[in-house]
Amino acid sequence: MRLRDLTTLRIGGPVTHLVEARTDDEVIDAVSAADEAGRPLLVLGGGSNLVASDEPFDGTVVLLRDPEDPPLLDATCEVGASGEPDGIPVDPAELTPLDPTCGGAIVEYFAGVNWDRAVRYAIAREMVGIEALSGIPGTVGATPIQNVGAYGQEVSATISRVRTWDRERRAVRTFFAADCDFSYRDSVFKRTRHTGPLPSATGRYVVLSVTFQHGLGRLSAPIRYAQLAGALGVEVGDRAPMQEVRRAVLALRASKGMVLDPADHDTWSAGSFFTNPILEADGAAALPPEAPRFDAGDGRVKTSAAWLISHSGVERGHAVGERAAVSTKHSLALTNRGGASSEDLVVLARDVQDRVEQAYGIHLVPEPVRLGLQL
Repeated sequence: MRLRDLTTLRIGGPVTHLVEARTDDEVIDAVSAADEAGRPLLVLGGGSNLVASDEPFDGTVVLLRDPEDPPLLDATCEVGASGEPDGIPVDPAELTPLDPTCGGAIVEYFAGVNWDRAVRYAIAREMVGIEALSGIPGTVGATPIQNVGAYGQEVSATISRVRTWDRERRAVRTFFAADCDFSYRDSVFKRTRHTGPLPSATGRYVVLSVTFQHGLGRLSAPIRYAQLAGALGVEVGDRAPMQEVRRAVLALRASKGMVLDPADHDTWSAGSFFTNPILEADGAAALPPEAPRFDAGDGRVKTSAAWLISHSGVERGHAVGERAAVSTKHSLALTNRGGASSEDLVVLARDVQDRVEQAYGIHLVPEPVRLGLQL
């Protein structure tokens, strides 16, 4: 097995030891065994946020698999804890909405559950708050680490707790929302590195399950993203039927090459490759007047990495070699055009970084996890 077979970029070298896990106990056993043996560890979900070296990974990859079980749902005025009527598994398209008199619902997913399956489940049951995150590849367990967000929503708005395996204390540890220290594409899980004897791409806390708290209703959370509002024909701040929001989001993502399609090389990517820079006030003041600006709190300003790239002489489809290029649909995605090596990707990423830095004095920070690579 090679990491290129397990990642959406389709880049990465051979794996020495692969373990699949579908339960909390299987994750804990596999992670503990690797740590006790002193082997490097990589916990991997959908592989949509990883850029890996072509060199062999001489360690253990714990691959989280979706058990395809119903989630644990706490909305006792409507259904039992199984999350399904009478405990019978039902296709999400056939699930009935929860009774709004419940007031809300709390639902827990194993870390390996496919993220979009969780979104579909929430929409089918009319649980509000993650509908704009439709179509994002990967697993539920990855979402709190990056505080995944898109089209005006972030998972931090609905996550109520995260259960983890603490690799250093060798114990289960639960983080409630306030403990997660969420910020833009960041969290305590991302920042807290493992301090063991070997470098580790996986941090101290391995996510076991994530619990979300939802309001109930047919309409979405308020639409915060202008492009999505335009696609829906509503004003920013309005609500729309959640199924319509999902359809609009999937169409927008597909137009940008952000919905996986094996036949489309623009989707052979790790999604948005760079985070949007957050600048101090003086740094934001140096930007051209037409550059996007968004309030990031504490007097800071967030600007658009995509805008910086496209205004630094980097066109869509820009390439340094033949095998890696900026997406032809979206300037923020770096793609494998077929047979790309990790070095091809690194050269392209550095070229984009250099051009933006020369034009605006801003260093773009990569968003994906890097394994065996320096960027």
